[in-house]
Amino acid sequence: MKHRNKVFSGLENHGFSKLWDKGHDLNKKAEKFTVGDDCLLDQKLLYWDCVASIAHASMLKKIGILTEKEFYEIKKRLLEIIELDKKGKFQIKQEQEDSHTAIENYLTGKLGETGQKIHTARSRNDQSFVNIKLYMKNEMLGTQEAILELCKALLLFSRKNNVVFPGYTHMQKAMPSNVSLWAASFIDSMIDNLMYIDSLYKIIDSCPLGSAAGYGVPLEIDRKYVSDLLGFSEVQDNAIYVQSSRGKTEAMLLSSLANIMQDLNKLATDLILFSMPEFGYFELPQEFCTGSSIMPQKKNPDVLELLRAKSSVVLSLYLQAMSLIQNLPTGYNRDFQLAKKPLIEGIDITKESLSIAAEILGKLKIDKEKCRAAMSKELFATDLAYEYVKKGMPFRKAYKTAAENIDEIKTESFIGRYNMKLDLDAAEKEIKDIEDKLTEKKKFLIGKIASLLN
Repeated sequence: MKHRNKVFSGLENHGFSKLWDKGHDLNKKAEKFTVGDDCLLDQKLLYWDCVASIAHASMLKKIGILTEKEFYEIKKRLLEIIELDKKGKFQIKQEQEDSHTAIENYLTGKLGETGQKIHTARSRNDQSFVNIKLYMKNEMLGTQEAILELCKALLLFSRKNNVVFPGYTHMQKAMPSNVSLWAASFIDSMIDNLMYIDSLYKIIDSCPLGSAAGYGVPLEIDRKYVSDLLGFSEVQDNAIYVQSSRGKTEAMLLSSLANIMQDLNKLATDLILFSMPEFGYFELPQEFCTGSSIMPQKKNPDVLELLRAKSSVVLSLYLQAMSLIQNLPTGYNRDFQLAKKPLIEGIDITKESLSIAAEILGKLKIDKEKCRAAMSKELFATDLAYEYVKKGMPFRKAYKTAAENIDEIKTESFIGRYNMKLDLDAAEKEIKDIEDKLTEKKKFLIGKIASLLN
């Protein structure tokens, strides 16, 4: 029972050493400063490190560096780490710096010199980057799924709410609008976001393993073999650019996440505004609102306020990643290590935000009477101007004439035009087509990893 509950740190059964160790101790303050929270962040990447290591070991077997027996021993131990990690029993220590050291020390402790062969033909640089790319690909698919769920919620909401209400420009009443049209506008924007992520996926979908520290290795390795095993579409060929694309790749994804969050910011702001008693067009679900510690009547839209604020957080994470790669020379620099945290944090925030936005929309109510009551005469001034145009009046004269006769507008003669039932079938088909392609892409990646681990 004690053995079953044991937490492994990769230090068991052997002498511990850093991968770069040449016999001198690192100053403890320097160690803490250089490692930072990398050991904690790498816990989220440990699975992908093991997956990539199995593919790398398979290639080493193919070129004769590992025997068949050595390969299967290494693979068995890497699968052990995956299982231990699932149970929370494989911890990366600060002294180990990262997942790469923890894994290699575990293998060495279990397999001796055989375990020490795993690092042949790779550096921690390309090892780290392939983990990040695999993680990014998987999370991009998950983010797209979350976007599609929001699109479905918006689609359902739009179909249910063919309700006329005011449209605004400059925060002033402008022209008649429709709740259905308002909701559908966010569908179009989210589809743009899906397309943006899809284009980034093609850029990120190249395997960096084998580039080592940026200048390759003096061995005849098979980079395409590893790339195919891991489900990448191609090898990231230029070894120098592999390292120069560090940070840039993370920033590109964070850029797409910042755009998603900006849309959610606008959605949250609209919901807060239109649910204010002064407007009363929307009624927020009670379960997503908090109260005041002093004012008994309060129904605060805290979830939406935080949703709005988190868009600023993700934007700052994007700017952080971009700032990290400024003024760096060609080649690997330790600065890249700090791009990992904003990447992981940005992905987590965005996925959670998409999910909660979809839930709110599913329970949001529309007050049709208040929407209708807000349709005041000035909203139809443009309609009146065009009535004059239809009778042959020049538009500039029609514009001035309408401005002079706003008080004479009879809203009932125009309002029926905006009780429109949008044709949302095209949007629904587009969502379905994207979902089908996403399912195939995810099935391909899962299938590749499953084949590698079996």
